[in-house]
Amino acid sequence: MTHGSLSALRSLAHQHLSPDVAETWLGLLRPGVRLEVAAGPDDVTGRLGGLPALPATAEWPVWEGNGPLSFVASIDCAGLPTASLDIDLPKAGTLLFFYFDGQLDDGEALVLAEDRTSWAGARVLYVPADETAEERELPAGLRPYPVVPLTARTEMTAAEPWHPQIRETFAPGAPLGQRYGHPVCSEDFLDALWQFDDEVGHQIGGHAHSVQDPVEIEVAEAVLDGKMPWSDPRLSDEAGRWLLLAQFASEDAADMMWGDVGALYWLIRPQDLAERRFERAMFTWQCG
Repeated sequence: MTHGSLSALRSLAHQHLSPDVAETWLGLLRPGVRLEVAAGPDDVTGRLGGLPALPATAEWPVWEGNGPLSFVASIDCAGLPTASLDIDLPKAGTLLFFYFDGQLDDGEALVLAEDRTSWAGARVLYVPADETAEERELPAGLRPYPVVPLTARTEMTAAEPWHPQIRETFAPGAPLGQRYGHPVCSEDFLDALWQFDDEVGHQIGGHAHSVQDPVEIEVAEAVLDGKMPWSDPRLSDEAGRWLLLAQFASEDAADMMWGDVGALYWLIRPQDLAERRFERAMFTWQCG
């Protein structure tokens, strides 16, 4: 929902919340890596678009029955400030993100978290640093997105008050995904947060900047087959098991538009991340 320096967020919290509530809220912030368009002397830690570097033995990701996925982004893990994060990212190697973006069928087939048959339409590949990889040409019918180099910057991130973790702290048992009677849900505080930062942006780790409801709830609903009411505590428990791996917003410089100025999100469970089981990452997307 919000990202910025700890000092700036601390100042904002203490302007609008009581000291005790402000400190509790600040304790729920999480460090994340903002990925911004690199310029001049900026260190480059990844890029949007272009061609992916794949090992010779790696197959291009395909959604069976629909076609190959488009290449979205490449992240050099060695260039990330992994020591500053609270997720167990590889310290080297490359993360590659692929998504079936509608180039081949004019957007007819949609990749939706709630549709298990579409899950193959988004993929994360990890290429270890000791594997030889070379740029691979795109499959026929796909055009590459323009290359946009990215630089990394660590910031603190805040989740929306109706995020399961925040709700559990301030209002256990309140309806999932809804506002509740607490100062962190007040118009005054929410307006201050949105005025402070309303940019989704590109990010690794931290709290996701969801465009709509918390993406963790969407993923939890999907893995539970969407059969569980939001009042069931098992849905909240499942949502708490997922962490943001990466988000990529719409980006003019890369000619990327996800729906109506939306964003792509990949989430993963901590154990799968620790075991480098990136094929278990879950995908969802949101737009305004």
